[in-house]
Amino acid sequence: MAHYAAIMLAAGIGVPILAALNATLGKMIGSPNAAAVILFAVALTASVIVLLVLPADHAFAKAAKVPKHLFLGGVLVAFYVLAITHVAPHFGVGNAVFLVLVGQLISTAVIDHFGLFGAQVTSLTWIRAGGITLMTIGVAITQLA
Repeated sequence: MAHYAAIMLAAGIGVPILAALNATLGKMIGSPNAAAVILFAVALTASVIVLLVLPADHAFAKAAKVPKHLFLGGVLVAFYVLAITHVAPHFGVGNAVFLVLVGQLISTAVIDHFGLFGAQVTSLTWIRAGGITLMTIGVAITQLA
């Protein structure tokens, strides 16, 4: 379990870095939309390299048979990248990522509580709701300081 935690910690560290890098790229080239396309081209290249190193056994054939709503994750990634690339230069990376984190806390609680999209069910207890509230307050404090 520790290696999963480490991977997700690294991914979390990468989100604001991604936001800052892509926001600056968009500003420097004069097009947040072009910056997003460049980011996705680099991401696709990196993903293909990983796929070549760690092949997925017949995954593309299997993907044709899954419910199509599962592909909406790609739309959400595009929305996030476009939004952060447009908003961060004007609103600040910290403010933008703060609201992303608050949104993640809210949607995570709903997804887990109802087991949406095949997620493991974890009921939203008063203790869990309190923890999410404390996390939100903690993140807010970091933006006020």
